[in-house]
Amino acid sequence: MKYLIDADIVAFKAASSVERPIDWGDGMWTLHAYEHEGIDYIKNYIHQVTNHLGEGEVVMYLTHTDNWRKDVLPDYKSNRKNTRKPLILKALREYIMTEMDGIMVDTMEADDLLGITATNEPDCIVVSEDKDLNTIPCHLYNPAKDERIRIVSVREADYFHMVQTLTGDAVDGYKGLPRCGIKTAEKILDGCETITEMWDAVVKAYAKQNLNESVALTQARVARICRSDNYDFKTRKVILWTPPT
Repeated sequence: MKYLIDADIVAFKAASSVERPIDWGDGMWTLHAYEHEGIDYIKNYIHQVTNHLGEGEVVMYLTHTDNWRKDVLPDYKSNRKNTRKPLILKALREYIMTEMDGIMVDTMEADDLLGITATNEPDCIVVSEDKDLNTIPCHLYNPAKDERIRIVSVREADYFHMVQTLTGDAVDGYKGLPRCGIKTAEKILDGCETITEMWDAVVKAYAKQNLNESVALTQARVARICRSDNYDFKTRKVILWTPPT
């Protein structure tokens, strides 16, 4: 069994958890972190996963600094530019790459690598706390929520992709359909079984707000976590999601 680990989340949680503020008096504060504590956090995280699920091959995936989604939506994740990153995040990411044989691919997010691998290789389990991985038909384990591995069907994955297309994602910086929350999205998609029916419902919902299909398509494409059929393995390029006909 191969465990596909969302190392972005692991590294960020590790780096954040070991930061310590110090009050030196007279209003002076500093922040410090020990790299070895962050490394221990990562090792313990992996140990807990394999101890709970059983022994297997662990593969760590990290996001590249460039992102193909910015070619589709230039403002994608632009809201994160001024957000402070944990002190030792860069050091921990380097540790994962050099000491844990981490995998990073040009322009790809870790989520995409997880999705492509999980839909291309047998006997894989995706390990991630990111809700976006619900858009991938796979065996999925969320260490923060799940006691057991969940099987996400193609229909469930497509449904959640369309939900994301409607609601958008403030964290990732794409807006979706204006004033559309999860409850509204569920109503829009109520009764839809196939991806064709779901897409038709999405397009109609956008049209009601005088937004054409191209607007909906842009949102759907950035919301799409790549599956194996969204990636050209020869050219190492993303194949943008195309609505069903």
